[in-house]
Amino acid sequence: MSRFIRELYKDFKSYTPGEQPKDRKYLKLNTNESPFPPAPAVYQAMRDADMEQMRLYPDPTGRKLKVKMAELYEVQPENVFLSNGSDDILNFAFMAWNDTNDSIVIPDVTYSFYEVVARLHEINYEIKPLRDDLTLDLEGYIGIDKNIVLPNPNAPTGIALTRTQIEELVRSNPDNVVIIDEAYAGFGAESAIPLTRKYDNLLVVQTFSKSRSFAGGRLGFAIGDAALIEDLTKMQYSTNPYAVNAMSLILAEAAVDAEDYYQENLQRIIEARDYAADKLNALGFEVLPSQANFLYMKLDGFGGRELYEKLKERGVLVRHFAKPRIDDYIRVTIGTKEQMDELVEVIKAVLGDK
Repeated sequence: MSRFIRELYKDFKSYTPGEQPKDRKYLKLNTNESPFPPAPAVYQAMRDADMEQMRLYPDPTGRKLKVKMAELYEVQPENVFLSNGSDDILNFAFMAWNDTNDSIVIPDVTYSFYEVVARLHEINYEIKPLRDDLTLDLEGYIGIDKNIVLPNPNAPTGIALTRTQIEELVRSNPDNVVIIDEAYAGFGAESAIPLTRKYDNLLVVQTFSKSRSFAGGRLGFAIGDAALIEDLTKMQYSTNPYAVNAMSLILAEAAVDAEDYYQENLQRIIEARDYAADKLNALGFEVLPSQANFLYMKLDGFGGRELYEKLKERGVLVRHFAKPRIDDYIRVTIGTKEQMDELVEVIKAVLGDK
């Protein structure tokens, strides 16, 4: 880094994205991307796009897309916020609602971006440990009078809370914002979006990356009380008012219109996940119960790092997080059933070499 960087950032540990190696062809099961392409209607929207309009700035409000999404989720357009990926929204949320003398509560085993962005903005944060089985200790969040951020399902565990549990959490902290990160909610968990019509302190964040095969399009959205959405908009317009590019808006509109296509793909991924879990359990893995598009698992006799490296040597990419409580685990993205069979065969080869 340069000699000009702020003292705060000299030893700063930023978020580490999942690998995107190009040195060989991999079975890529490390970044929770969809194994299925966007809907045919999205391809058609791209072909039909008026490229001459790309010389103009996009609509900073994304109004047309907001109207479609409001109809889909049974809210008003004023309850919808759009941005360049859900991480962008989380960044704005941490900026908007956490004064320096407050603290936001974060689980100890969760999406590491939360802790990174808290440190980035010099926000106090409190880490609450999960239970020994890596489930959330919900009682530790009830009535704590602090802002809260939770992924549901959790990442990297894949374990989900029910909507009733989330409502208890939101209701018991009425003077604080509860952010529910639903990046993986489409794969079997109950969404908290209906609760946003009832509680003004709940923000639900989702993304087009996973369930709508749009990771490269970089589009996230949030749903919440109109006042919360105004707060996020103020943060966005103070940093990057044209956060969502024109092509992403066009293609996302087509994706929302093709909801049935994506729901069918979600079901196929759920079936492949359950199929893979059975196969991996039969091989001796301890597989956590997942309602996401990945499995979190460990195997006696192998460290997580060792298993990650042996799979990579054989052309399979998975994710390993080097943290004390979870060092033995690996996270595996769910692909097609055929890709899950390929993973199982590679794991059998690894076990055979042990």
